[in-house]
Amino acid sequence: MKVLLLTGLGALFFAYYWDDNFDPGGLDYLVLNHIGGVPAGTRARTPQATRWLMQVNFLSYVQLTSRALPSLTDSKGSLVVVSSLLGRVPTSFSTPYSAAKFALDSFFGSLRRELDVQDVNVAITMCVLGLRDRASAAEAVRGVTRVKAAPGPKAALAVIRGGATRAAGVFYPWRFHLLCLLRRWLPRPRAWFIRQDLNVTAAAA
Repeated sequence: MKVLLLTGLGALFFAYYWDDNFDPGGLDYLVLNHIGGVPAGTRARTPQATRWLMQVNFLSYVQLTSRALPSLTDSKGSLVVVSSLLGRVPTSFSTPYSAAKFALDSFFGSLRRELDVQDVNVAITMCVLGLRDRASAAEAVRGVTRVKAAPGPKAALAVIRGGATRAAGVFYPWRFHLLCLLRRWLPRPRAWFIRQDLNVTAAAA
């Protein structure tokens, strides 16, 4: 079994400087789990920040997928895309980050439909995760959100299990699935829940 796990900024360089001699042949799993971030708040809502986040959090995923898809097609492999709740439910003070994650959800959702109608047996697992207990993530949202961070190892286990079972979607914590459903069914209560987790004064500062 051949697994390519791409995480951190190294994945971005790998995406755009993929050596022509690198052979992804026999690849069974491609796990895309790299992000670029900016501190939450209104100051992050700039063209420069948006361009950076779209480059790292969206376009590099597209680049890597296009390079690996022929090999995954041959092996009937799996593509595991680690995304965020903010790619399903928009919230305040995360405008460029949320835009990039929504783009991920739309791109891979459409790609899944294309592969299906072409009878290409490549599984795409979209992982919708919340805030994890990493130092960098905690610093980026310090003072802005009251959301409790989820344990990183448990989130990783959920991603692994979803990829291994070729699940269409993974939600961790599980309650995020309900929140995504509320977005369509009950938009006003969903907005109320989100507002309870925000420190508006700190984010706008």
